[in-house]
Amino acid sequence: MALRQTYTVLLPFPTGGGHWSTTGQELDLLDVEANALLSAGRLALKKTEAVEPASASNPAKKATTKKAE
Repeated sequence: MALRQTYTVLLPFPTGGGHWSTTGQELDLLDVEANALLSAGRLALKKTEAVEPASASNPAKKATTKKAE
């Protein structure tokens, strides 16, 4: 199954049936659907935030050993 990506509309374009997209609207499109609109500067690929693993947000502390005196 083909994956869809989320794009943000930069310049409105006709979406069919007499309807138009609006600036800032987010659309889920296939690559083939978005190709011409990307090259015309009407769409931008939405940046997705990567989920950080728990270990990255809470750095591990070094273990300390006590010397016997």
